[in-house]
Amino acid sequence: MLEKPNLPDSRIVDCLRTDYGLDAVRLSFLPLGADRDTAVYRAVTGDATPYFVKLRRGDFDETTVIVPRLLGDLGIRQIIAPLFTRSNRLWASLDPFRLTVSPYVDGLNGYEVELHDHHWVDFGRALKAVHTAVMPSTVIERIPRENYSAQWRERVRHFQALIDTTTFSDPVAAELAAFLRRQHRIVSELVSRAERLASFLQTRSLPFILCHADIHAGNILIDTSGQLYIVDWDTLILAPKERDLMYVGGGLFGGRRSPQEEEALFYQGYGQVAVDPVALAYYRYERIVQDIAAYCEQILLTDEGGADRQEGLRQLTGQFEPHAVIDVAFQSEARLPPEFRPQ
Repeated sequence: MLEKPNLPDSRIVDCLRTDYGLDAVRLSFLPLGADRDTAVYRAVTGDATPYFVKLRRGDFDETTVIVPRLLGDLGIRQIIAPLFTRSNRLWASLDPFRLTVSPYVDGLNGYEVELHDHHWVDFGRALKAVHTAVMPSTVIERIPRENYSAQWRERVRHFQALIDTTTFSDPVAAELAAFLRRQHRIVSELVSRAERLASFLQTRSLPFILCHADIHAGNILIDTSGQLYIVDWDTLILAPKERDLMYVGGGLFGGRRSPQEEEALFYQGYGQVAVDPVALAYYRYERIVQDIAAYCEQILLTDEGGADRQEGLRQLTGQFEPHAVIDVAFQSEARLPPEFRPQ
């Protein structure tokens, strides 16, 4: 959320004091992220200790805080574990939000600062630790499972039909609609390719593991001492490992290195593993389809959001630029067996 929510700071300070026993003397809104339902703050207590405060509006899945807490307890140092409340929970209620607190790590994300060779290796090592972590069955049972749903593909088709018959008065919505009309063929191709590969994957039994599921450069944090952290666990899912591995070499780390360079360094830390090319290609297509649907919902169905709307438009149109994620997704076809390539 790039614009501060309509929530008095005093309510957040009171919640920190009541639920966490933290007396915040300073609270600063941080305009970070593209999620219009998530707001983040930096709180500082009287002893000058900083904390990261996250407010999540709408559906809240407790596993998104339970899992990083458990991963941190397993000794995975690249995880910033959330803190417990006085009542031994990992979140507090602050209507209409759920509030969580974690130690504040001062740093920059992977779009703002270049990942050096050792960061890529460390990233691979950390993700392998996540993928092989043993979670309690009571937690695993609560995490969503991949089913290759057509939900997002159907939403994109709906929006394609909507923009063909609707005139939008809001400038950002009008610009997005005009852009998607120009890109109609490419968008339709992304949807159809994702659908074809999903149909095949539904007939297979790839092993499911714990996946972060949104591990792009924006969710990699490099602190002031050069340490790497993986942040933002709101999209947890049990899925084939390719759900996470598709980000490496997928055009989602700022384009400072070639896909081959990213993969070579990452797998030094992760370890060599057989990557399923069909699953990899599917997830690269499906992620773009989901982004198109999500940004259309944000921009076309409401005029709310302020700066978040313009940023959403920028992020979506950027995916169509040369050498960006759409080009990379289409290039993934080269790794597919011949029977899966478009005729």
